[in-house]
Amino acid sequence: MVTDNLQAVLANIRNVAARAGRDPNDIVLIGVTKFASVEAVNEAVRAGLSHIAENKVQFAQEKFSKIDVAGKQVTKHMIGHLQTNKVKDAVQLFDMIQSVDSQKLVAEIDKRAAAVGKTMDVLVQVDIAKEEQKFGVPEEDMGALLENLTGRANVRALGLMVMAPLTEDRAVIRSVFRRGHEIFERLKQERSASSNWEMRYLSMGMSHDYEIALEEGANMVRIGTAIFKE
Repeated sequence: MVTDNLQAVLANIRNVAARAGRDPNDIVLIGVTKFASVEAVNEAVRAGLSHIAENKVQFAQEKFSKIDVAGKQVTKHMIGHLQTNKVKDAVQLFDMIQSVDSQKLVAEIDKRAAAVGKTMDVLVQVDIAKEEQKFGVPEEDMGALLENLTGRANVRALGLMVMAPLTEDRAVIRSVFRRGHEIFERLKQERSASSNWEMRYLSMGMSHDYEIALEEGANMVRIGTAIFKE
């Protein structure tokens, strides 16, 4: 079942990319394993899934050590809100932290990554929806956070992460993703050669809205239910 689901999602990504005039090979599919069993994750990895994600450090601690990658390169992402007291564990568990939302968190990641001799790849979570329950950096504070990254040897920002608002209004979802892409492109143009960050990835879209995200420029999507549903 998981293998069939994964192939269906990949086929749909190819179709959406074709409609949007984009290369599907440029799009990174991340399987969100939050509600998936270890057996289901292993099936997906064997079927070709090469990126997985968890939203809590403790879930990753319980699950990741049991995943049989069998020589495959599997990139592990942290996509949930990260507290500074969990950074030490997160730096050791994950290959990318997508939810960086404060200068304090940047400093702690840099410190903990330096302690283990690692350069930690991150995405900056930008708050466009402005919902009370959402985390992220306000658009007007993006410049200061990116400036804070300059000169840090052990943390490297590679793009942005955007969360859609909790709504069924697809026009509202589309407007948030469109604004995320506008910010992404603006920062790409503003980046100087000396900047310790780049705009390589725009992570937007989940199972219910990833098609809209792809149409609006996402090149990384975070999908759980559509892959791991029973």
